[in-house]
Amino acid sequence: MHVVLDEPKCVASGQCVMAAPDVFDQRDEDGIAILLNENPGDELHAGVREAAAICPAAAILLAEK
Repeated sequence: MHVVLDEPKCVASGQCVMAAPDVFDQRDEDGIAILLNENPGDELHAGVREAAAICPAAAILLAEK
C-alpha cells in the first residue's frame, strides 16, 4: 500500500491520527495532518483504510502495490 496525503485539502479534524497513529500525526501549529509513513506495513493497512474512509476532506489517497 502506498499512502498520499493531500495536505492542502486537510481540515485538521484529526480523524486519521485516531485511526492510524503510526502513519499520521498533526502539526502543532495548525493541526494539519502529517504523513509519517507513506508505505505502511501490512499490519497497519486496516487503520489506514479506516483513516481514508473517515477523512472529512477526502485528503487521503491509497494505492495498492
